[in-house]
Amino acid sequence: MRELIELARGVVALAQRRGADEAECVIQHGCEFSATVRLGEVEALKEAGGKGLGVRVFAGRKSASAFSSDLSEAALARTVDSALAMARASTDDATAGLPEEFAAAPNGAAGLGIYFPGTAAIAPEAGIALARECEAAALAADPRIQNSEGGSFEASESHSVLANSRGFAGGWSRSGCSLSAVPIAAQDGQMQRDYWYAVAHRREALEAPDAVGRIAAARAVRRLGARKPPTGQYPVIFEPQAARSILGHIAESVNGDMIYRQSSFLAGKIGQAIAHPSVTVVDDGRKPGGFASRPYDGEGVATRRTVVIEKGVLQSYLLNTYAARKLGLRSTGNASRGLAGAPGISSSNLYLEPGATPAAAIIQSVKQGLYVTELIGFGFNAVNGDYSRGAAGLWIENGEFAYPVEELTIAGNLSQMLLQISAIGSDLEFRGSVASPTLLFENLTIAGQ
Repeated sequence: MRELIELARGVVALAQRRGADEAECVIQHGCEFSATVRLGEVEALKEAGGKGLGVRVFAGRKSASAFSSDLSEAALARTVDSALAMARASTDDATAGLPEEFAAAPNGAAGLGIYFPGTAAIAPEAGIALARECEAAALAADPRIQNSEGGSFEASESHSVLANSRGFAGGWSRSGCSLSAVPIAAQDGQMQRDYWYAVAHRREALEAPDAVGRIAAARAVRRLGARKPPTGQYPVIFEPQAARSILGHIAESVNGDMIYRQSSFLAGKIGQAIAHPSVTVVDDGRKPGGFASRPYDGEGVATRRTVVIEKGVLQSYLLNTYAARKLGLRSTGNASRGLAGAPGISSSNLYLEPGATPAAAIIQSVKQGLYVTELIGFGFNAVNGDYSRGAAGLWIENGEFAYPVEELTIAGNLSQMLLQISAIGSDLEFRGSVASPTLLFENLTIAGQ
């Protein structure tokens, strides 16, 4: 890590010597392993590593970036010269520039619990065995599981370094691994597929492969016999994996780029009630063990816990330095970036705080309605909040699952949907960087038969 930090500092200094008023350099280095089996046979096996460097330069208020996977001295000089030439040919932007504030402790991710060295250093045979065990458990769980799209194991380690001409230099590392199975159930000429997965920062923390496989099988089997539900206005429950998508739509709608361009239905609504009073949404870039935790963002600004919605009231947008300046606000530490281009904006560990009601009790409270287990398509318009998604799930009658459903559409408008959340489950669980408990929407339009 120290060598990478010094290399980034050197590239920044080189850019300044060649005429940049300001500069920053990002280096990303990582390795990964993945194994996929289908019906016990190895279908794909990958072991890879890579390293790349990106530089962003400023000539006055003009800026540009370039990147290279060749880290030789000559290649880096060409990369810097390319970025400078593009910057000088670009247009002035009074908002452009490096941040004024940076993370006070930029090196490492101590205390965050996101990096465990050696996570990706697994023998191919061991990775294949985990994938096989996961798929085999799914195949053995029920006689109706007659086929499979595979079982997979993946592991990775990544290292990120950032340095700039204002004296910031730091680096941090992250590791991760996952298991998944995608079984296919068959009965009476109908086939249905579903999946389940586990994720962790280290292999020892992963759920057992056989447990993952059994859950995947149960989810596939419960979809057999699916039919279209009735059309009309009904209560709709989103299971946690489906409810995550609602958080994704919220993140898109509070993205600072969308806000300053007036391209979001939430623009100008800070301090206003935009959701049910039971709704609190948090973005926490420093959550211990979080899958998107890090000590600083893509610009070197310290990450933090940001309350986006508190008891139904919109409290904050998610901002990088550029969007913050456009809006006359401060960055929330949500800058994201790759090797090329200006920093963007992304959520970190985004979640809706759980309620006190068990998911089973929420289901029992619905006389007739829909339980969503899968969403299809990308039918959300952040400009006006319109929402229309294909879906599949289970139909509820008198508080119990009656039969599986598919080939249906859920429609509404997110501005109204957030106000109609009438129950929030106690089952918040992180299986990624975005998480939600079970959500009950009071009344949505379902188009079925």
